[in-house]
Amino acid sequence: MTNQSPYHPNFTPDSSETLHSFANEKDNCGMGAIVHLGGVKSYEIIDRAIDSVCNMTHRGAIDADGKTGDGSGILTQIPRPLFAREIDKLGFSIGNIDNLAVGVFFLPADDEKVANAVQQSAVSLATDRGITVLGWRNVPVNPGELGKLAAQSQPNIQHLLLEKPADWENEHFERQLYLVRRSLEIKFIGTPNLYIPSLSSRLISYKGLAMPATLRAFYDDLHDSDFQVSLALYHQRFSTNTFPAWPLGQPFRMMCHNGEINTVRGNKNWMRAREGVAKSEAYGEDLSKLFPVVEPDCSDSGTFDNILEFLLMNGRTLQEAVMMMVPEAWQNHETMSEEKRAFYEYNSCQMEPWDGPASVAFTDGKYIGAVLDRNGLRPSRYYLTSDNRVIMASEVGVLPTIDPATVVEKGRLQPGRI
Repeated sequence: MTNQSPYHPNFTPDSSETLHSFANEKDNCGMGAIVHLGGVKSYEIIDRAIDSVCNMTHRGAIDADGKTGDGSGILTQIPRPLFAREIDKLGFSIGNIDNLAVGVFFLPADDEKVANAVQQSAVSLATDRGITVLGWRNVPVNPGELGKLAAQSQPNIQHLLLEKPADWENEHFERQLYLVRRSLEIKFIGTPNLYIPSLSSRLISYKGLAMPATLRAFYDDLHDSDFQVSLALYHQRFSTNTFPAWPLGQPFRMMCHNGEINTVRGNKNWMRAREGVAKSEAYGEDLSKLFPVVEPDCSDSGTFDNILEFLLMNGRTLQEAVMMMVPEAWQNHETMSEEKRAFYEYNSCQMEPWDGPASVAFTDGKYIGAVLDRNGLRPSRYYLTSDNRVIMASEVGVLPTIDPATVVEKGRLQPGRI
């Protein structure tokens, strides 16, 4: 039996020769979030997010080439001013830029035939769902900025630009995009060097097998003044018992994570068991097209992200889904309200706790938040400033440029509390 993973195409030892198992993929990292509470969009948000993750370089391993790391990334709202300009430049036409969705594709750089097949299937699946396909954008990158190892495994990075039909609700559009992505992933399951970091009308992922400063230099978009957003997650990965790979960089599609999920095997197995009896008002008979919910060879963080996304797309709110997965220690909490206790008791029959030590930051593009698991064994601190920004990170000092006089409130996350 070969111990292989499409996420690690260069790692091919026979399982009899190694103690490593992809079932044990975990990581321990630095992460955080920044948001303008009034929803005001600016380049400053992404600039500060990148500065913050650059100040977490010590939280990740680094190769001898000085540029290849365990992975770093940014998850943020789609910067619509940037894409409005790019759509014009590419000769595409869109009635309302707010109806734009973007898919980020990591395609095999060494197999043009497979890459073309994936692109054609993506277009076909989207069109079959009634989604308007505008076309593809070759993501402007600077491969020379990568370290040797990162460059050797660099995928062909493409953006698929899509438009929401005029009569669709935003929630319906997001659900259809999720269905398209999962259908595509299942069709090409096991294909080396293929991964879809995001396909959404709200969020977009920029990540890579690079140190944070290298990430900014690699993606031209990240130093474009039109990259205007109001929230962002950022992450610096440190592989504990994992191998670095482009797809395993964080943030994932809705969250990033510091620590380890020690219950992940049981969580994954219970989720798989429930697929046989699952029903959904949102997807109806299409629900089976989303199975298996958990992608193969994910890290613990990636598995958490898969389930969080599945719950959200099937009608849960972001807050509800997070509270189901990361509950407080509610059983013997004497001062908890009966209403909240009833919520936890009811949902304990549907979802087991995802226990860490874990600190999780999450977003759906509208809300952004963070939570500690009920053990509370991961540091996470936040600042609220007078210019209406919240800055949360796994450690203090990620933004030393903040004037202490502007800090209105500061504190730390509590066990099980959002």
